[in-house]
Amino acid sequence: MSWDFLFFLNSILLGIGLAMDAFSVSIVNGLNEPGMRMRKGIWMAGVYAFFQFLMPMVGWTCVHLIADQFVMFERMVPWIALLLLLYIGGKMLWEGIRENCKSDEVKEICLAAEEKKLTVSVLLIQGLATSIDALSVGFTIENYPPVMAFVAAIIIAVVTFIICLGGLKVGKFVGMHLLGKASVFGGLILIGIGIEIFLKGIPA
Repeated sequence: MSWDFLFFLNSILLGIGLAMDAFSVSIVNGLNEPGMRMRKGIWMAGVYAFFQFLMPMVGWTCVHLIADQFVMFERMVPWIALLLLLYIGGKMLWEGIRENCKSDEVKEICLAAEEKKLTVSVLLIQGLATSIDALSVGFTIENYPPVMAFVAAIIIAVVTFIICLGGLKVGKFVGMHLLGKASVFGGLILIGIGIEIFLKGIPA
């Protein structure tokens, strides 16, 4: 394995593929909190990028140290992601339905009331749920020496960071127009992402 163009291209493409779930969740966060400040958005994207860096490195380490046990744990990954996103998405969906406002006269009040702030605990759960399937990247880069594996994970993280900032901007723009429907729509998206990760991860 050498430091050639193909290595960097593969790392970028791998980062794009792995970032898609985090991108979708970033859109949801923008929908749910259209008034989110840029500093918080950067923090959010940074958390997702950190998890997308961490999981491939954990996977690479496990492949080299505890390969048999890691294969057994990997079978649980789709279930973990499904349960985490079902919990977050279901909670958001329920809150959106419960607090949905139908009266045109109170839309501005509803917008302020419905905007749910993204808490640290929810952000960490989202980051874990959308990156846990990246553990399997450990098999993809198992032949990389430690430094190359580290660099590949850094590239994946940078790609994730940029993509998630874009997703947040999309979500904030759409969220301004959805008003009371944002929480419901966001909850459905999170549930859908959880199901998609689960179906993608279970054996055929």
